[in-house]
Amino acid sequence: MSCPPDPALPAASEAADPRLSRPWPGPWGGVPPWDDVRPALFPPAFERGIAELRAGIAAITRNGDPADFENTILALERTGRTLDRTQVLFGVMVENSNTSEYQALDLEWSPRLAAAGDEVVFNRPLFARIAQVYEGRHDAGLDPEQTRLVELVHDRFVRAGARLEPADQARLGAINQELAGLFAGFSARVLADENTWVLLTDERDLAGLPASFVTSARAAAAERGIAHGWAIVNTRSSVEPFLTWSHRRDLRERVWRAFKSRGANGNAHDTRRLITRIVKLRAERARLLGYPSHAHWRMAETMAGTPDRAIALMQRVWTAAVARVREEVRDMQALADAEGAGIVIEPWDYLYYAEKVRRARFDVDHNAVRPYFTLERMLEAAFWVAEQLFGLRFTENTGAVPVFHPDVRTWEVTDGATGAHVGLFYFDPFARPGKRSGAWATAYRRREGFDGVRTPIAANSCNFIKGAPGEPTLLSLDDVRTLFHEFGHALHTLLSDVTYPSLAPTPRDFVEVPSQLFEYWAGVRPVLDRFARHCRTGDPMPQELLDRIGAAETFNQGYATVEYLACALIDMDLHLRPDGIDDADAFEREALERIGMPREVTPRHRLPHFSHLFGSDAYSAGYYSYIWAEVMVADARQAFEEAGDPFDAPTAGRLRRYLLAPGNSTDRAEAYRLFRGRDPEPEALLRLRGLTTAVSNRS
Repeated sequence: MSCPPDPALPAASEAADPRLSRPWPGPWGGVPPWDDVRPALFPPAFERGIAELRAGIAAITRNGDPADFENTILALERTGRTLDRTQVLFGVMVENSNTSEYQALDLEWSPRLAAAGDEVVFNRPLFARIAQVYEGRHDAGLDPEQTRLVELVHDRFVRAGARLEPADQARLGAINQELAGLFAGFSARVLADENTWVLLTDERDLAGLPASFVTSARAAAAERGIAHGWAIVNTRSSVEPFLTWSHRRDLRERVWRAFKSRGANGNAHDTRRLITRIVKLRAERARLLGYPSHAHWRMAETMAGTPDRAIALMQRVWTAAVARVREEVRDMQALADAEGAGIVIEPWDYLYYAEKVRRARFDVDHNAVRPYFTLERMLEAAFWVAEQLFGLRFTENTGAVPVFHPDVRTWEVTDGATGAHVGLFYFDPFARPGKRSGAWATAYRRREGFDGVRTPIAANSCNFIKGAPGEPTLLSLDDVRTLFHEFGHALHTLLSDVTYPSLAPTPRDFVEVPSQLFEYWAGVRPVLDRFARHCRTGDPMPQELLDRIGAAETFNQGYATVEYLACALIDMDLHLRPDGIDDADAFEREALERIGMPREVTPRHRLPHFSHLFGSDAYSAGYYSYIWAEVMVADARQAFEEAGDPFDAPTAGRLRRYLLAPGNSTDRAEAYRLFRGRDPEPEALLRLRGLTTAVSNRS
């Protein structure tokens, strides 16, 4: 498909409300105009953005001069700005405030936006110019960053179908458009199931639950218009604490089943038919593009490179993790038997009895720990760590920056030494109806420096359970790690120092390195000593409690590793199939049998609600990336430990220079070698997760 002969903007767009189409107004090079965002404004903004994209591409292809870096590659980098900005705004609203209006827009426009992207890739005159620059890149006097940009742009066009014959491009475009609609439908259905809850109506239902959780559950019920009772909302941030603390086994099973059956209830929100269609379309697309499977296609530009390399790592860790789960279940069953519970450990018992074993073995009661982890102080801790490592300072804005919800707060980020503006940080911490579950980071704007410097804007979204009015929001240890994890993604965006925007995003299996590494500082002594203060008294966490938390750091890692790795292994199995699947339930059941999934553990994400895989292509055949990145993370942590200081300046400097600032402007494996002086050692991962003893016991 080529661009239309007339690139002029449609007359309807000229008359349309231009607010979402304009460059962002305000300070610091512009900020997202959230106070102007309305569902009805997106269609004309999309239309204008697509029209401007077409006009920009037409200008490139009509240029009579020979193709070169400036008139083709850089011109392409400058093209589509309006559409990019509009899609950022729309994506944030769909994830954080997904009303029925936004769901309808998503279903309508996702296929149209996919078609607009394909229109660029399938433009034969455009690709001919890109190929001309690519073929002459070594004789054009380009610097290394420019050469890498040319190579990445060319290779991405090829992988997206630029070389296919017109008939195959037409079929590929149809697949991409259908997939875009299916992704939007999947996300809407999962969100509908996540916007349900289990209602507790009797005070006896609250047995074992800490007071702060009970208060939050009551507030969640009130927020949903329920006058009496306590709502256990069907999201991880509400369900996992309930499964950990509730003495009521019948209610644990009820809450667990509701959570694990999201997307698989046989109602209008059921996703299983969508899954089979998505997987078949992905397999067909891979064949069209000349790849053995969707997994091979997706991994072509990753660090792992091939499914076999990712699977080899996962299987090595899987064996040790399953062995540890056997040990954990043995200990839990022994405790349950000693109590006379008369049960066999089931999946809805795992977190509850694991907590009992933790208390017995390490004398760590997470209910006693939570008062030391308030959201406000842990956020201050994350900012303080960023200042110690990288000299960044965060100053909260007071009303000067528009936000899309009253819960959202913003900070200006500056260089602590010079006071120079670095970027902006947005934080949306709390769960609410219409917001998808989980936690994630978004780059509203990435840094670039080829047309004047554009400074970055980074955002984090979490789903913490808000404290009652006048009460602090208390976090669990896992919540604190989540906060630091997502903030690590934000720092990656804020510290990026690339010239060209296409070089900012890193390969999928590297992108989790900064986030997972930043979790390390959530548990170092200087941070805990300084910021883990009791919410009532302000007293620091007692030294003996700090010591017990440290001793329990690798506790229950069999469970944590198995529930994650099962998802990653199933993802790879699913997307290695050249013809897709016919039955999502049967495939999932048989895949778990093939890998030897322990009966007492279920995957962290079952297929019917696995948004990483079916809400987009982003993590499809890529969920392994967390464990791949963790090999580098475990090894990188050792660099600070070997230095004897978690804030060692030379090590932090290398981390910023080689791993965070360059984006994808340099090869990521070589970048790691520059940071560490060698390749990462996989054994560090087993040590980090405390699985080396499981390997020893098994051998």
